[in-house]
Amino acid sequence: MRPYAAIPEIDAFQGTAMFKRLVVTGPAGSGKSTLAEAVAARIGVPFVELDAVFWGPAWTPTPRDAFRETVARLAAEEAWTIGASYGAVRDVLWARAEALVWLDLPLSQILGRLLRRTLRRIVRREELWSGNRETWRDAFFSRGSLFPYAIRQHRRFRRELPAAVAAPEAGHLQVWRLRSSASVADWLASLPAGGF
Repeated sequence: MRPYAAIPEIDAFQGTAMFKRLVVTGPAGSGKSTLAEAVAARIGVPFVELDAVFWGPAWTPTPRDAFRETVARLAAEEAWTIGASYGAVRDVLWARAEALVWLDLPLSQILGRLLRRTLRRIVRREELWSGNRETWRDAFFSRGSLFPYAIRQHRRFRRELPAAVAAPEAGHLQVWRLRSSASVADWLASLPAGGF
């Protein structure tokens, strides 16, 4: 088992990471998809937007079995990056991944990012997945608001993820825990450009 203290942070990062399948995980608003997409562009592998797989029209979630089946099919591909915090498919993705980045940014930074992103999407009426759009009501005044969810996720990740990455079934993963925007930028810059 990998001890919690052995999860490298960017300050301890040495050498060049080499992988073709990467999971970026962290709470809502931490920048999972943004980083996964940037890594995909840098190393030349496909980026998979998992929210687009999960959410159907009118914010209808894909049934669990169908979601797991689709994710398993995507994970079977030779190369990819995925930003994911869906517990229902963690085992599927981690089994196939070669590397994992945990975005463990300060909660204040995550909430600030989430607020800016949400306001931008609402004001610009950005279409997300399957024709869905965020609304004032859903974003700020509903039981499904992402803000309390992000707070709960942040606490849960800090409580549960160290044991998850230390488990024997995750022993094959290269793991990085990045705690600041500067660490994320440095880690991304350390990757080899141009693909494999």
